[in-house]
Amino acid sequence: MLKNRIDHAQDAYHRRDLKGTKEAHTKKAIHASMEEHQKSTGKYLGDWVYGALDGIITTFAVVSGVAGAHLSSAIVLILGFANLLADGLSMGVGNYISSKSELEYIRRERRREEWEIEHYPEGETEEIRAIYKKKGFKGKDLDRVVKVITSDKKVWVDTMMFDELGLVEEDKTPFKSGVATFVAFLIAGFVPLIAYVVSYFIPGLLSNAYYISIVFTAIILFIVGALRHKLTGQSFIKSGMEMLIIGGLAASVSYLVGFLLQGLA
Repeated sequence: MLKNRIDHAQDAYHRRDLKGTKEAHTKKAIHASMEEHQKSTGKYLGDWVYGALDGIITTFAVVSGVAGAHLSSAIVLILGFANLLADGLSMGVGNYISSKSELEYIRRERRREEWEIEHYPEGETEEIRAIYKKKGFKGKDLDRVVKVITSDKKVWVDTMMFDELGLVEEDKTPFKSGVATFVAFLIAGFVPLIAYVVSYFIPGLLSNAYYISIVFTAIILFIVGALRHKLTGQSFIKSGMEMLIIGGLAASVSYLVGFLLQGLA
């Protein structure tokens, strides 16, 4: 898979492992990863990770605020589930609309480039020439690369989209991106509420529900945060600790606000 090959190359680089670098750049590895990339299901990983992180942090912030104000567990469940569904839906719909708008913009710009190539190829050819001249091509090499690119309309348009506009149409749908964000938000966001749901049926756990929630949340927050290393290239531990600290700060602020304003309830 493409991402696995890149991960291998990144690991080799961090270790300054020349052998590992060569293994990641063999002809066989490169072609196999490109073929596997077409079937990859990891394209929604970013939606899952960020949806989950937002879900667990915001829900635990609600739980911490209620705990700081020393309100009943019923309030935790009411506000927690209200946040879980309302904010989760907002996140999912927001991601859908954002992804859809971006996709529509990219497709509109692609249609514009296709129209310009069809109606004024001389100007578009000159743009290709300028792009590759800036890359360092000159003389016959520049003439050759311009001729090759402009001989294939799809390659020509792809080049204009990427090199001139910096746009790439991803192979994923806005609807699935929105659903992935919403589902991840619900699943991860439910974790801080588990102890309170269980204590509703087993009252003996209620006195320790918040502490149990802290432990569960910290574990899942670290795991989900660590998955960011697939997206950012950071180390597994660093990515996990970073989100654990951010989540802890958000919960601390929420707990403090609840504590200071408890007299209002």
